[in-house]
Amino acid sequence: MKLKCIIVDDEPMARKVLEEYIHDTDFLELVGKAENPLKAISVLGNQQIDLMFLDINMPKLSGMEFLKASQHLPMTILTTAYEEYALEGFELNVLDYLLKPISFERFLKASQKAKEFFELKNSNQKQKEDDFFFVKCNGKIEKVVYDDLFYIEAMMNYVVLHTRHKKMIVYLTLKSILEQLPSSIFLKVHKSFIINLTKVKGIEGNQIDISLNKVIMSQSIAEEVMEKIIKGRLIKR
Repeated sequence: MKLKCIIVDDEPMARKVLEEYIHDTDFLELVGKAENPLKAISVLGNQQIDLMFLDINMPKLSGMEFLKASQHLPMTILTTAYEEYALEGFELNVLDYLLKPISFERFLKASQKAKEFFELKNSNQKQKEDDFFFVKCNGKIEKVVYDDLFYIEAMMNYVVLHTRHKKMIVYLTLKSILEQLPSSIFLKVHKSFIINLTKVKGIEGNQIDISLNKVIMSQSIAEEVMEKIIKGRLIKR
């Protein structure tokens, strides 16, 4: 996926250099250019823009004034010949600051930072959107948020969801529910138990402390379970 970019700069040569750099960067796509922030507003309003290369010193409205006066702007990388604006720019949450004349190496480094930030933001958003599931319980459909689910216990043809607020008995198998849960968070530790790894408080023998309860860990997979829980964070003398 390419980041859609706009260049806002009153200098034709500066726009040309940035345009060439964007063209030579495979994860960037130029979708708009403007010689001042006022003209950029219409582009920003009519197109999806992910990244803006914004000059600071421009007539009528400077880049800094534009940032201060606007809301919901895309990720921004400042471009200018004056280094003294750097601190103020970062206080306005810009991603980076490019000092003219801009080398391609420095441009690429700033653009890579924007790409990584964009991917992280999207990943967090997706995780936030997908952090729950629904089950049928007592004749109604209930929402279960991952962070509220401490562990799951098998009980004949049912499973018991032990959540932050209550227990829910659901007509499902442990295997079927495990297949729907993210393996980075949930782990089967026994033929009868699935735990939320983020809720583990401690381990003693073959017992795992979760909330106010203890879950049994199978001896046959104890080493694997311990590795998944501890993740190399055990501090030894």
